Amino acid sequence: MLIPPATAVTADRPAHRDPNVLRWLGAYASSMVGDSVYYIALSWAAVQAGSPSQAGLVMSVSALPRALLMLGGGVIADRLGPRRVVIGSDAVRCAAVLGVAALVFLTSPGLWPLALLALVFGAVDAVFMPAVGALPARITGKGQLARVQGMRGLAIRFANVVGAPLGGLCVAVGGAAAAFGLAGLLIAVSVPLLLTVRVRDLPAGEEAGADVRDLPAGEEAGADVRDLPAGEEAGADVRDLPAGDEAGANRTTAWSDLSAGLRYIRHHRVLAPLMLAIALGDFGFVGPLNVGLTLLADERGWGASGMGWVLAGFGVGAGTVSLLLTVRGRLPHAGLVAAYAILAGSVAIGALAYVPSVVAAVGVALLIGLLAGLSGAMCGALLQTQADPAYLGRVTAVAGLVSLGFAPLSMPFAAAAIQAWGTGPVFVVSAAVCGLGGVVALSVRALRQAELPR
Repeated sequence: MLIPPATAVTADRPAHRDPNVLRWLGAYASSMVGDSVYYIALSWAAVQAGSPSQAGLVMSVSALPRALLMLGGGVIADRLGPRRVVIGSDAVRCAAVLGVAALVFLTSPGLWPLALLALVFGAVDAVFMPAVGALPARITGKGQLARVQGMRGLAIRFANVVGAPLGGLCVAVGGAAAAFGLAGLLIAVSVPLLLTVRVRDLPAGEEAGADVRDLPAGEEAGADVRDLPAGEEAGADVRDLPAGDEAGANRTTAWSDLSAGLRYIRHHRVLAPLMLAIALGDFGFVGPLNVGLTLLADERGWGASGMGWVLAGFGVGAGTVSLLLTVRGRLPHAGLVAAYAILAGSVAIGALAYVPSVVAAVGVALLIGLLAGLSGAMCGALLQTQADPAYLGRVTAVAGLVSLGFAPLSMPFAAAAIQAWGTGPVFVVSAAVCGLGGVVALSVRALRQAELPR
């Protein structure tokens, strides 16, 4: 199927009115809802087939290949093109889920097929996630990437709200087989939609770590050298790189492409500190807002319903920010806004452990959602707009590895610390770690002054 190039789409068309972007958004939303239904089906089937501890092990199997293969997935996304990788990933996930649906419907397969499915999902996610992060820059102009970030946030919130109850309803009506089947069909819907999405080709010489000697003067890594001191294109200090390595010199192996991508991030004036800010923010956020909130609700006697209301408050806050960004399309002083939002959000995280009632906790959670959603959207938009499109798969892979691979490791430590010292001190320490991300963003001038394109 021949798809016309996306250069036919006007670069200044608002993303929320661009049919090309809306087709991508529909595919992404359908895939995310399918993911939510899949996790409900997997957890139910695992509980039915084994003990609670065995079910927990099955649910965690996908984390290992996702963490181990994420950086390689970024290389694949940049080498093959993000659209092709997303289509292939969704096709593999669809086939795997539908195969297990048929197996569960016809037999009682036990835990091994479920564990294998989780393993496949984790491995495919390692490729899928960097490609998803790299695709927006290939379907719209840079000035619309912040708006796309908001639209993507809305799709994620929609999937969270719709997917879980839909999966639960399927399990109640038709069992795990029906839920797996629905998940596979929802993921399948994304494939024909993605086939109609037009992607703009990278300029000649920029594919997957191209040799900058092939680019016009001053276009290394997408930089405008008129605005930068000599030798600092795209935030890199080329004096620190071996000859020919600027912006990821011409490479022939996946390992060298990965090395070029990591080197590109390390020498970038905005991306390097931004990755550190994201890492600190996630490490300080994940523990309290996951395992910490559960323990806090139990300690205060709020119960499962109270915890649900607190989570709902957070979701409403984050969804409101996504909607705002979708409508406005851009916020000025993006680096400064991200820094202050991280700092203010860290204070709100620390305060959550000391609120006297569930009503107050919902209000604080709403504030955390607003601030975390704002800082997350600004950081994501800066990643999209500061990185050269040829490196976006690898840049997204590093960010994903920090957020989805390393940050969740803080949860068992947070649980153990709460058991030893209580919720208050642990929330405060976590808030301090999160706040360090804001300090980094304020301390580095290039990040503090970073702006989103108009």
